[in-house]
Amino acid sequence: MRVCVVGQGGREHAFAETLRRTAEVVVTPGNPGIEGSVATPPSQIDADLFVIGPEGPLADGLADRLRAEGRLVFGPGADGAALEGSKAWMKEVVSAAGIPTAAYQAFDSDPASRRQAHAYLETLAPPYVIKTSGLAAGKGVLVTDDLAEAHADVDAKLGGTAFGDAGRRIVIEEGLTGPEVSLFAVCDGRRAVLLPTAVRDYKRVGDGDIGPNTGGMGCVSPLADVDSRACAELASLAFGPTLAELNRRGVDYRGVLYAGFMLTPTGPRLLEFNVRFGDPEAQVTLPRVQGDLAELLAGAAAGEAAERIDVSDDAMVCVVCAAEGYPNDPRAGDLITGLDHARAMTGVTVFCAGVGLPDDASAPPGSLVTAGGRVLNVCGRGPDVATARDRAYEAVRRIGWPGMTYRTDIAAAVPPLVDRRP
Repeated sequence: MRVCVVGQGGREHAFAETLRRTAEVVVTPGNPGIEGSVATPPSQIDADLFVIGPEGPLADGLADRLRAEGRLVFGPGADGAALEGSKAWMKEVVSAAGIPTAAYQAFDSDPASRRQAHAYLETLAPPYVIKTSGLAAGKGVLVTDDLAEAHADVDAKLGGTAFGDAGRRIVIEEGLTGPEVSLFAVCDGRRAVLLPTAVRDYKRVGDGDIGPNTGGMGCVSPLADVDSRACAELASLAFGPTLAELNRRGVDYRGVLYAGFMLTPTGPRLLEFNVRFGDPEAQVTLPRVQGDLAELLAGAAAGEAAERIDVSDDAMVCVVCAAEGYPNDPRAGDLITGLDHARAMTGVTVFCAGVGLPDDASAPPGSLVTAGGRVLNVCGRGPDVATARDRAYEAVRRIGWPGMTYRTDIAAAVPPLVDRRP
């Protein structure tokens, strides 16, 4: 089978390496750190299966256009991708499906609606949660205990100075507390088949969950506080009802559903759906899928997903190495050193995200430079989280460039179990 992976980051690198076990893989546009990268547009590539990684092309209807050409595609059409492309619509679908979620209201940039947004904030208790309804690369969420900061964020988003058009419609939610957890299901239009492992992402830029939200600074899987039974319970709460509601609305959803939950003291609440594998969550999930990933995704794309998906019991920890200035103003062009030494370590995989080729002709052959905010995803794998974490951070210490930043507390502690009794 020949598989075309669409995208250019660490998630797509993880797809490519996992699919390459059984398939020929081409990645477009990819990046210089991903083998098989080409600059050819997807519509001009001959492949048996197309796997679309990022949310942007999905929301833009790439899957629809490829399917119209008779291609087999893993990834929802634009109608299904609206689950991520419009948080307001996602909340409407979730509410209609009867899934527990945070109370919310949606507002737009009309002056009257903006006034209502500020009035609604005043009725809430902290923490205050303000989300762009449109796509914002995982950075469009503000969670704050400061009411003045929340009001300012509403004005910045609805006024277009933060996130442009993506922020001109917002969702303000009830603040919830508790540990977060993410699950993935492969959908074939009729059924959602769970990947039976939970993932925890670390969104804020700094240790101790301080600073602005990012696309993700690292993650860990599996989780000691979310076992296989809890995964199945969360999956039944969200995936089946959502797929049924989408079907009721005429949406044939073929791709992955990513569900983010918060385990509150009064029970789990769905925070969000994404319509693609998370980045960097894919980097600790896809390599652990047992069997033929290409066959699994092709079956779902054709409307016949496997009855079950097996995932190995070992653990993976991903540490994101970012450029200086990320997430606001990342610096580019710094030479990356130590990459080969890190990759030579037992139980270590390094996925390339924001990398490019050096302009300096005197740079050593095969050199890469920073070319984005999140530059490398350094993953350790082992029989337990502690071993995986040690391997990941030892590999990180072998890599360097001027101003390289990363969190030092990924997978350092397990959040306390919450009381899920009603």
